[in-house]
Amino acid sequence: MGWKEIRKKKWFSILTNIYVLVLTVFVIWMTFFDTNSLLIHLELRREVKKLEKQKEFLKEEIAKDKKVIEKLSDPEELEKFAREQYYLKKKNEEIYIIEYEDSLKNEEDE
Repeated sequence: MGWKEIRKKKWFSILTNIYVLVLTVFVIWMTFFDTNSLLIHLELRREVKKLEKQKEFLKEEIAKDKKVIEKLSDPEELEKFAREQYYLKKKNEEIYIIEYEDSLKNEEDE
């Protein structure tokens, strides 16, 4: 098959059409090389989705923290929280910390 025979084919005349060539170059340029390329848009869309998930998670955490703050506005609840979390005590009071066997790390497990 020579060069002249290839030029006579229908697909060759379509592919060498100036409009098809310009359109092909334009699509390749916009997909891969441009600063606003399709690849950058896809990456940014993934990042936006990730940030939206993080936003929802943080909203839930804020709601939980507001409940805790509201609960701790009561002096009795504040005292209970301080005793449980920070092992605070009143004067002349002793605290015993009880640890259950299943909550301790055994030397055999390590």
